[in-house]
Amino acid sequence: MNNAADVFQPLQVDDPPVVAGYRLAARLGAGGMGRVYLSHTAGGRPVAIKVVRPELADDPDFRRRFGREIKAARRVRGAYTAELIDADADARPPWLATLYIPGPSLAEAVHRRGPLPVPAVLWLMAGVAEALQAIHGEGIVHRDLKPSNVLLAADGPRVIDFGISLAADTTAYTATGAAVGTPQFMAPEQAVAGDITPATDVFALGQTAAFAALGSPLYGDGPSATILYRIVHSDPDLSRLPEPLRPLLTRCLAKDPQERATLAEVVEWCRQRLGRDADAGGGPAVWQEITGPEVTVPAPVPDPTPVHTMPLIAEARATVPAVPEQRRGRRRRTALIAGGVVAAGALLVTGLVWKVGGGADGAEGRGPTTSSSTPDATVSGRAAGASASAGAGTEAEDAAEEASSSSSASTSAGQPRAISADVPQMLNEKNSLYLHDGKRPATREDRKGDVRFTCEDVGCTLASDDSLIVQSIAEEPGATLGDCRWLLGGAEDEGGKIYHDFPLAAASAGSEFCVKHPSGDIALLVVQVKNTALWDTPGMSSLMADVTVWRAT
Repeated sequence: MNNAADVFQPLQVDDPPVVAGYRLAARLGAGGMGRVYLSHTAGGRPVAIKVVRPELADDPDFRRRFGREIKAARRVRGAYTAELIDADADARPPWLATLYIPGPSLAEAVHRRGPLPVPAVLWLMAGVAEALQAIHGEGIVHRDLKPSNVLLAADGPRVIDFGISLAADTTAYTATGAAVGTPQFMAPEQAVAGDITPATDVFALGQTAAFAALGSPLYGDGPSATILYRIVHSDPDLSRLPEPLRPLLTRCLAKDPQERATLAEVVEWCRQRLGRDADAGGGPAVWQEITGPEVTVPAPVPDPTPVHTMPLIAEARATVPAVPEQRRGRRRRTALIAGGVVAAGALLVTGLVWKVGGGADGAEGRGPTTSSSTPDATVSGRAAGASASAGAGTEAEDAAEEASSSSSASTSAGQPRAISADVPQMLNEKNSLYLHDGKRPATREDRKGDVRFTCEDVGCTLASDDSLIVQSIAEEPGATLGDCRWLLGGAEDEGGKIYHDFPLAAASAGSEFCVKHPSGDIALLVVQVKNTALWDTPGMSSLMADVTVWRAT
């Protein structure tokens, strides 16, 4: 990680431009708990915004624990921690903001330059131990201390992501026996779902230090179950470690939590061996060599100026064909919302367009699903300004408009025929969804169908070799054929193959995806259940969706 391009990644099509008023400048990374973005406070100070994954956010127990942990984390003021400055456990999805720490993670530094020398490991252990003392002092056990959660600032390490792992523990998405944490750095009692205490973090500290000294996990790589078995039943091979580190790491990695070193003992042991260097500020010169040159942080993203609002709204309206008079009121309100999104730069650039309307097609039949989707922080952030001016309409008027539309759809001649699956379709990493066979849409037990569910790299996606896929971020649930045509037309205008592979990180129950087969058939997938919390564990993720297909002929 030697330049800004390695640190600050551009926002992707499924990333929100704003989270709770924080304008996002870049993506910093992603992990099992969510995605992390760079933003700035009102005064321009850089902050890291973590947005929790939807599948965790949907669990009420998670929200309760997350709120409790946030309250405790606000009190942590350690010299080697990243201070929590803002958070909202009740947002959709929940999020938190910490001070941004310029510097690579320990995982990145080791990947770039290899194992750390002994003095740097001692500095690392002393700093992380002090951070854990501050965290434990507020009643928090980190539970997921690992190299990627330790940042190497110029003046020492910083521990991040405390106060979030406990919230994720024992949710519905971990009820199958999978423990929360990263297998290579778990303690034995954590691997068997035993009692979690501050000593659990001491074990993780020992493994993190061993990783820094060896350049690889102490218990090796492989399937999670194999690694956890080694941690619980085998003694680690410490002979590979530099001799000066073995006595301390032996105590940190004791199977019995009662026999592990205390954090105060870790700090004192490291200071004694560092000698006069222990009071040398940021540490010996080798520490600066490890952290590398400091990169320039991107400037804050300016608020969109109103000067562009009216022309872009007019342009968006010009793309919508005339609609029947009885639906004009509803479409007018929807167009205003879409105009607000365009002003934010998301309508024509990303392809994640809002529901503006499908002209005459807008009256065509909806799919059979009655699922509803709840707008998340992305939706509310983009539409906050526009929704206030969306216009007023009674529920009775809306119901009358929908009844008129349904009646028109049922009697219109020559409209594409809608065929729906009898039951929600379950997609996993072994099957696929077949849309274009003249029958009802269904899954097939191979990967040769039109749409596949795939998990790799940093998350799960809907993928296809030749069909276009876009997500509908709509004013209301229930996308029509006309809506899908309009959305997919925008994707075709952009023309990129990115729409053959659509990330699911921002999707949740009720999310809608439009798919266009080369034959002209158009399908609507409405997510019922998304289980991707363990996306990096093969066979543990799946997606269940209602499916409707409009045949082209």
